[in-house]
Amino acid sequence: MRSARHRGRRIIFIAIAALVALFLVLTAVLFVWPATNAPRRSDAIVVLGGSGPRIQKGLALARAGYAPYLVLSGGFDRAHCPAPPPGVKVICFVPHPGTTQGEARAVAKLARANKWPQIIVVSGIPQTTRARIRFDRCYHGILLFDPASPGGLGEWIHNVIYEWGALAKAETLQRGC
Repeated sequence: MRSARHRGRRIIFIAIAALVALFLVLTAVLFVWPATNAPRRSDAIVVLGGSGPRIQKGLALARAGYAPYLVLSGGFDRAHCPAPPPGVKVICFVPHPGTTQGEARAVAKLARANKWPQIIVVSGIPQTTRARIRFDRCYHGILLFDPASPGGLGEWIHNVIYEWGALAKAETLQRGC
């Protein structure tokens, strides 16, 4: 009888260890090393709002000549848009709602109006998987993702925890554009 109880505990331990390992692998694939693209010449560079060096990365891509438009989402209005690099037009907007879904909707509308068949999206690394899902639902051109790294370890941990919940919401409650 003791060996049967011991075997049962061992099976439970192995099952829990397997679930923890699966969770860690999924976290790494979805939020630490998501699918990204090398930047290439595109019609616009879109910088999603949020923390980290996203704006600096978007400006660097624009200065390097990857696109003639730099689209900035977040707390900017047209009066407080950063100065554009030479030869680049900067478009600043505040999405409604102020979410990745709102950003995807607004960018899709801008892309249709400006006839942009390919864009580069600069998100935070942990946000990339969810942003790709949101943009795939709204924008029907070629999407390249070249994310910026968040700050320190605390910000990474916070972002990964947030992204698990936000991804669940995107895949269950908000499946449309």
